[in-house]
Amino acid sequence: MNQNVPVRFLALDVFRGLTICFMIIVNTGGPNPFPELRHAQWNGFTLTDLVFPSFLFAVGNAISFSKSKWEQQPAGSVITKILKRTVLLFIIGYLMYWLPFIKVDPQNHILPFPIGETRIFGVLQRIALCYGIGALIIYFFPRRTILYTCAGLLLGYWLLAALFGDYTLNGAAATKLDILTLTRPHLYKKGPENAFDPEGLLSTLPAIVNVLIGYLAGIHIKKNPKSYEMLAQLAIAGFALLSIGYLWNLVFPINKKLWTSSFVCLTTGLDCLIIAAILYIVDFKGKRAGVTFFEVFGKNALFIYLLSEVIPILLSSFYTADKQSIFNYLYTITYGQLGAGHLPSLLWAVSFMLFCWLAGYFLYKRKIFIRL
Repeated sequence: MNQNVPVRFLALDVFRGLTICFMIIVNTGGPNPFPELRHAQWNGFTLTDLVFPSFLFAVGNAISFSKSKWEQQPAGSVITKILKRTVLLFIIGYLMYWLPFIKVDPQNHILPFPIGETRIFGVLQRIALCYGIGALIIYFFPRRTILYTCAGLLLGYWLLAALFGDYTLNGAAATKLDILTLTRPHLYKKGPENAFDPEGLLSTLPAIVNVLIGYLAGIHIKKNPKSYEMLAQLAIAGFALLSIGYLWNLVFPINKKLWTSSFVCLTTGLDCLIIAAILYIVDFKGKRAGVTFFEVFGKNALFIYLLSEVIPILLSSFYTADKQSIFNYLYTITYGQLGAGHLPSLLWAVSFMLFCWLAGYFLYKRKIFIRL
């Protein structure tokens, strides 16, 4: 069994690397990205909408390989590690959205950025909460109970969404709860009419299921890592989840911003199919072309993600003499010279992704792997 461990981790690193690679391209595109590189405006689904849930799926998949270590440690030690990692991730995410701790207007006047206007929830904060809650569920409960928990969270969220609101931005139960608890100044959109946070409180509940299904996929792979039967069953589970997602969409629309239950089924189904394909190519067929490229991202996923977010945040916070953010100015004098089409925006995003990859490769070659 030991000889299979590196391959299984390699498949996970490639999957996670693909996710981070595409996440950077999506998040740092120029002013006119291809439609496929935009999120769905509301109901519906684009390839871009798969990125975040795939990262949560990878988190759960990684837990499946960590659980064997947990079983050899005292319960208090395991719980402390889970809570510590959860808190650290949440704080890092919170501080990242507060950067650079001041506001600079286009006239380069330095203004205060009070804590009362900071966004409380966000991408890393959701990852933290989903990891923490998901890891505790996985640690304390058997597989059957985890399956029931998945069903309960998805059905429960659907019930709450139907009883206490509708499926519009302003009328959603998730929006109402976020405004009531977090208050408008602490949301992603703070306006008096369209206050909203796509990573708010209530919609975190179904997102936990992405972690749990990632874990279940991981333990399924571990049972028979070289079995075609395992691969077939993983693919069948993926198609089944896809079917449930599209059927559920008829009454509870697929919506990334509300993280609807149908969205969870759709994305976890796709993730099962994707990781099955990676296992088949990398493990069963022994193909290694391009593996190292994505492995670099996967080995230092958190560091590279933070780098890809912090640099644009800082460059977008300061302005040139002509009142253009430095981030936009750099685009204008480079790929912006090629015109206003989709291609310059894509080239800019790919270039920035490669810059982040080089930073990750520097660490990779020195066997430096940053973990929390």
